[in-house]
Amino acid sequence: MFNFIKKRASSKSESPQQQAARDSAVDQVLFNYHLGNSSLATMVTGLERDGDELTLDLRLPQDSDPETIQQELGNLLHPHGIRVIHMNVRLPAPAKGAGSSLPKAMPKTTNAMEKQAKPSANTNSSNQSEPPITKAAPTQASLTAHPRIRHIIVVASGKGGVGKSTTTVNIALALQKSGNRVGVLDADIYGPSMPTMLGVDKVKPELENEQFVPIEAHGLAMLSIGSLLDSDNTPVAWRGPKATGALMQLYNQTNWPQLDYLVIDMPPGTGDIQLTLAQRIPVTGAVIVTTPQHIALLDAQKGIEMFNKTNIPVLGVVENMALHTCSNCNHTEAIFGTGGGEKIAEQYHVPLLGQLQLASGIRAQVDKGEPSVLVDDEFAPYYLSIAKNIEANINKFAKPVDDKRIF
Repeated sequence: MFNFIKKRASSKSESPQQQAARDSAVDQVLFNYHLGNSSLATMVTGLERDGDELTLDLRLPQDSDPETIQQELGNLLHPHGIRVIHMNVRLPAPAKGAGSSLPKAMPKTTNAMEKQAKPSANTNSSNQSEPPITKAAPTQASLTAHPRIRHIIVVASGKGGVGKSTTTVNIALALQKSGNRVGVLDADIYGPSMPTMLGVDKVKPELENEQFVPIEAHGLAMLSIGSLLDSDNTPVAWRGPKATGALMQLYNQTNWPQLDYLVIDMPPGTGDIQLTLAQRIPVTGAVIVTTPQHIALLDAQKGIEMFNKTNIPVLGVVENMALHTCSNCNHTEAIFGTGGGEKIAEQYHVPLLGQLQLASGIRAQVDKGEPSVLVDDEFAPYYLSIAKNIEANINKFAKPVDDKRIF
């Protein structure tokens, strides 16, 4: 489309039409990605594509974060079939006496890629101040465990409206009730609900040493983008890169206490945030929440497939809204069908962690900020059973911890 740099696509599996379409998509993403007032396309000095791998030579401004740029480009290009991005980056030498330009209100981050930069073999004395940086997209296998968090569990669903957030908050409280130290990270950037469900929607996190201090909510260490917004009706109208950047800031720039579990409430779907998490946060395993009907199961399957492809173990399936009991006549009915959770668990050879009722009491408790496990109502035993089933098998998926690391 823009054809601002010569490309090479050597994959024999691509037809000329596929090659042209993929090259056009790459051009479009680079043209629309901006650093300040400039398009990234204007900073490309070399571009080469070999099938699903893209190599970029870039000359970036001094205050750029190459790792973030690489991650965001990966998220934007993944739907177009680009699986790996290599970046050779040149940064201008900093001016003498130049300091940080980060806003005072935001914690400062470390440019990990800049630390790892090494001059290439053909670098001469005239450009040694601009060392190239080459780095492939990270994978789960390359991520080390957080030094203060033993297990990170993501609770996900392929679609909205299946009760994922309600399940998340009750699982977190159930794990805590079993004697664990538990935190909750609300990664649903566009529809954060954890502050309301835990009754701390009016509480703002503090900043200490340029890091967020998690909000204490019934003994849980909780942080959510909703805790940083001005009001409950403030919309988060962000494009993908900004939303994924917010997720990483909430995870990396928070002073998490020593935790046995960090439970992450994911947004619905399999988009940018899920891909960012899979590449940059060391996840022990995923819990899939679904309802029994066919449409929900189709979307849950997509979620499981995504985690399988990103090498995140699926700990099991929770079937929500399995049965409804009439409050007047006590008649029990499977409104959304039967056997859906069992079917998908059997198909993917993962445990069915538990089945939950469709009950107004569960909804009413989280609306009040007092979830079922917290008040120990009639539904609490179901969540306690799910937490017990999670703990029974999670250690075999635990990531190795470097006990010598100083954080």
